[in-house]
Amino acid sequence: MIDSHWQAIIFDFDGVVVESGKIKTQAFAELYRSHGEEIAAKVVQFHTQNGGMSRYRKFRHFQQYFLNKPPLTEAEEKELDRRFSELVVEAVVAAEAVPGAVELIRQQAGKIPLFVASGTPENELKVIVERRGLTPYFKEIRGAPALKQTIIADILAEYRLKPATVLMIGDAMADYEGAQANNTAFLGRVHPDDPNPFPAHIETVPNLRGLVA
Repeated sequence: MIDSHWQAIIFDFDGVVVESGKIKTQAFAELYRSHGEEIAAKVVQFHTQNGGMSRYRKFRHFQQYFLNKPPLTEAEEKELDRRFSELVVEAVVAAEAVPGAVELIRQQAGKIPLFVASGTPENELKVIVERRGLTPYFKEIRGAPALKQTIIADILAEYRLKPATVLMIGDAMADYEGAQANNTAFLGRVHPDDPNPFPAHIETVPNLRGLVA
């Protein structure tokens, strides 16, 4: 159950509010399959090991290290982004919620400010949250290109929140590292089918049901 001393909760989105992790994995594989199955497999491995990183940084990494090509032009990056969005937006809107997530958000929104800090591009993220009917529950919905660490720092500063009284819930090391850099508390969500990416001392939950009063 959520402790009454928390002044705010910051949620990652994919894998914390919505069961959309595998949707993004499939989209990356689809996007790079034309370069061969070996490249697609490397892309998927990098994506799964770097949850929370924005897709733009991943596109640039794949271009340089896997395809060994010159840096992406702005037009090429925009085209990759457009194709990726086409593959994921409808699927994420329709995806199952993480068990307990919507109940927790609805319950806490009337008590304390709630925020989203995601690696998904902010414009796309806002559309998805809106279409899932969750926008009214959040003070702010923040995404890429800002880094997670920066988003958390901005939220703390703008709302004058004491880091020790803020809880970040995430499913990736980028979430944990962003929380750690800002001295906020952290809770890891680890899907029962996935390996735990977090250090042994980090508290984790299989879903958010146990946090609902």
